[in-house]
Amino acid sequence: MAAGAAGAAVLAALAVPVAEARPGERTGAGPASAHWAVKDPGTPQVRFRGLAAVDRRTVWLAGTGGTVLRTTDAGASWRNVSPPGAADLQFRDVTAFDARRAVVLAIGEGEASRIYRTDDGGETWTESFRNTDPRAFYDCLAFFDRRHGLAVSDPVDGGFRVLSTADGGRSWRVLSPAGMPPALDGEAGFAASGQCLVTSGPRDVWLATGGGARARVLHSADRGLTWTAADTPVPAGDPAKGVFALAFRDRAHGLAVGGDYRSDQPSPRSAAVTADGGRTWRPAAAPPPAYRSGAAWLPRSRTTALAVGPTGTDVTTDGGRSWRTVDTGSHDTVSCTPDLSCWAAGERGRVARLER
Repeated sequence: MAAGAAGAAVLAALAVPVAEARPGERTGAGPASAHWAVKDPGTPQVRFRGLAAVDRRTVWLAGTGGTVLRTTDAGASWRNVSPPGAADLQFRDVTAFDARRAVVLAIGEGEASRIYRTDDGGETWTESFRNTDPRAFYDCLAFFDRRHGLAVSDPVDGGFRVLSTADGGRSWRVLSPAGMPPALDGEAGFAASGQCLVTSGPRDVWLATGGGARARVLHSADRGLTWTAADTPVPAGDPAKGVFALAFRDRAHGLAVGGDYRSDQPSPRSAAVTADGGRTWRPAAAPPPAYRSGAAWLPRSRTTALAVGPTGTDVTTDGGRSWRTVDTGSHDTVSCTPDLSCWAAGERGRVARLER
């Protein structure tokens, strides 16, 4: 399919805003509409902020209560593959390489921040990292390929702390802070969707921040050794405000979404775009109407992307310059795969796949 055609086909069906569906139902304007089809995993007590869609049939979820789920039949059934002894942990991010190999991140202060890896579909897990610094709080992880990846903590000693792996998450080391710009007062990352740290290609990685006087995006072109920082127009200046998620379709073109996560507060200028790898950011002319915590480019599209949050899903068809709400269901994170599949997940165990 030509570049953009897949996104255009989905957008054509997402023509009418829709309401939230109950588990087992679907949302949409009619039989020809694209809709979030809920794939109920039977875990209403869990909030899923970690989502790794491998393909149309294989998806990994990571959430509260130390929960990790996996499906290999497009959500028809889900298997609980949670690491043993992890019930007190809060998993917020997961990277999956295929149906058998995955890495999950637990967030929190001190030893609550941990990383686990499985090579057998969750039958067994190895704890490959446990944070021992009470000042550190890890938010997100991201991989460049099956071997090389990073995880990031909120600032320690005045700068964001970065972990690196070169063996697929089996071992980790703290990178030198020398290449990291100073953090702003109050600046931090948001462990809201597993998308505060994202990669594109073999070496480029971006980190989203908030909480400080300005919402920034930090960029590294050498796998986290050195970083530069750029201001965004997304409002900050409060611990609840900033950029919550990033999505890059290549090393130049990216999206930033966020706002104020408090439900009683407005979120103006909740999205921004870049065309120069994050060196400069400009506000979306018509941003989503409320806080958004997750974003993803539609497969094979240069202009179409989705943004999700507790109050709905928005779509852009012009590369992030303008957004339109197409669904009012609650999701925290979204992920699309090369074989034209998009998934979303969030509170009350909600998991859904975009279908036509």
